[in-house]
Amino acid sequence: MKTVIHMIATLSIIGIVAGGLLAGVNGWTTPQIEANKKAETEKAIFLVNPEGKSYEAVNGADFEIYKVMDDAKKLIGYSLVYEGNGFQGKIRVMLGLNEDMKKLIMYEVLEQSETPGLGTKILEDPFKKQFNGLVAEPKIEWVKAKAPSKPNEIQTITGATISSKSIVAIINTALEKARSLKQKGII
Repeated sequence: MKTVIHMIATLSIIGIVAGGLLAGVNGWTTPQIEANKKAETEKAIFLVNPEGKSYEAVNGADFEIYKVMDDAKKLIGYSLVYEGNGFQGKIRVMLGLNEDMKKLIMYEVLEQSETPGLGTKILEDPFKKQFNGLVAEPKIEWVKAKAPSKPNEIQTITGATISSKSIVAIINTALEKARSLKQKGII
């Protein structure tokens, strides 16, 4: 009986100390993680809108969207962050749009957990380059195992069709929501 009490007390002390250490580390790293995430987002705003010189966050949206301006503070487009489901988890992307939201400038993946070597091809050329300057109205479409024939089509990645289609779905949903905000006069 004495051994059982000793074991329970030892495990309890170890659990309390480990829990306290984990809480302390979490409290210390959370602000740093948020600062890094903000810096990554800021970098991506100008990556997907390379002609931009400044940006302004849009309030009133349920996702991150930024107006991107040139040196003269003239609106040249939008950068927005949106996420959706991929094959293995969430995919979070930054989109660059022109000022009338009819053309996708480019996209950048901020976070993903797709299959290495297959689904991660959404991060690489030639797949990513298909989206540069792509007509995004009425919506982006995809084709499988053949070359795109329309100005709003991309070709999926062989072996990673779900990841490819997920990127298209995420972009189309983000575009729909952004256009809705524009129609409502929020942006």
